[in-house]
Amino acid sequence: MVEAWYMDDSAEDQRKPHRCEPARPVSLDKLQQLGVFYWKLDADKYEDDPELEKIRKEKNYCWMDIITICKDKLPNYEEKIKMFYEEHLHLDDEIRYILDGSGYFDVRDKEDKWIRIFMEKGDMITLPAGIYHRFTLDETNYVKAMRLFVGEPVWTAYNRPADHFEIRGQYLQFLTQRA
Repeated sequence: MVEAWYMDDSAEDQRKPHRCEPARPVSLDKLQQLGVFYWKLDADKYEDDPELEKIRKEKNYCWMDIITICKDKLPNYEEKIKMFYEEHLHLDDEIRYILDGSGYFDVRDKEDKWIRIFMEKGDMITLPAGIYHRFTLDETNYVKAMRLFVGEPVWTAYNRPADHFEIRGQYLQFLTQRA
């Protein structure tokens, strides 16, 4: 099951867990209130998994690729790691399925506080369009992930501030309706 918590304010290495003291865990229900959805799947059979196919069909995730993030596999590794960790939003949902390794997605809550979501093999997550977020590896420095999209992939990230986008306003409206 996914593990999430409120982050501390430390400027220490981004790959560390950064748990608040005392701990402030975040439930799956709280993540869903933010529009973040999670599934636990069998990553060893991702090529032939009926559960994954069912989710892809229901959500219309028709495009996918696989990315490996580690020094040996990702061109411009250091630059990409910095880019992934910049706070940003997308105009489309971000869907990631961890096939191997681990890392963290950080998302902002309604009060603009960071929540860290630990992702490991078998975890699949959807971050809604318009949510401010970022990604980093953990101390293992390795993750292999499937990226899924509705339609053709759009890779554009809009760094904060990006409140002028219509999708950001729609996301904020979604949050107020959940209150």
